[in-house]
Amino acid sequence: MMENLVIRSLKTMKELRQMQVVEKAVWHMSPTPVHQTYTALNNGGIILGAFDGDKLIGFLYSFAGFDGRNTYLCSHMLGILPEYRTGGLGVKMKWKQAELARKMGYEMITWTFDPLESVNAYLNLHKLGARGAIYKENHYGSMDDELNQGLATDRIQIKWDIGKRETHHGIPFNEAKVLLDITAEGYPVVTDMFHSIIGEANDTWFIAIPAKFQAIKQNDFQLAEKWRSETRKVFQTLFSKGYQARDVIRDHTNQLSYYAFTK
Repeated sequence: MMENLVIRSLKTMKELRQMQVVEKAVWHMSPTPVHQTYTALNNGGIILGAFDGDKLIGFLYSFAGFDGRNTYLCSHMLGILPEYRTGGLGVKMKWKQAELARKMGYEMITWTFDPLESVNAYLNLHKLGARGAIYKENHYGSMDDELNQGLATDRIQIKWDIGKRETHHGIPFNEAKVLLDITAEGYPVVTDMFHSIIGEANDTWFIAIPAKFQAIKQNDFQLAEKWRSETRKVFQTLFSKGYQARDVIRDHTNQLSYYAFTK
């Protein structure tokens, strides 16, 4: 099925209305107004659609950004209908976005994601070779959509240098350098090694996150809150000391993923 999909730029108001349908189906909330997406599209933005025949089944929405010195592309939303989320469509859409962004003169793309969503973390860091540059505590405040409702909206900001195509960093996993792991009962636990960060410079550190955080949230909300608070503490410490998230290593046996942080 995936080989028959077409990824191309959205250009018309009709196509942007189709995008609203997908957005609503993915997040179960009111979609972005068409007048806003159309304005972004005509002022340096890139909006991609993935089509199965005439049916729009995914989109990638980005707009121009400026931090006072540099321009960049701000990638705001990537939404794919559930039945099309396997097969690497999200990665293909991101590489197409990067291709078009380079042609428009952009050198960097940035976006945010929930650090406890392991699939997104793996895509951003391992498959694309981007870096997690900044930690933002409760970035969006309270949100009412299905994925975020009731939990603090912590985010990691990604910075993706699109000048070169780099994917796997090949950082070897080192159990002795794990700062946060999981107990036999499934609870996050800060390790004794966490207190050694201060004394060791330019090392590599690892942080565990669950493979299926949304399932934890549905089954045990207090445990989900515990994962948020405990990981936040370790993430913020690493970022404050100049470390950045460089890769994600999957542990399928234990249903975990491990962030790898380096300077």
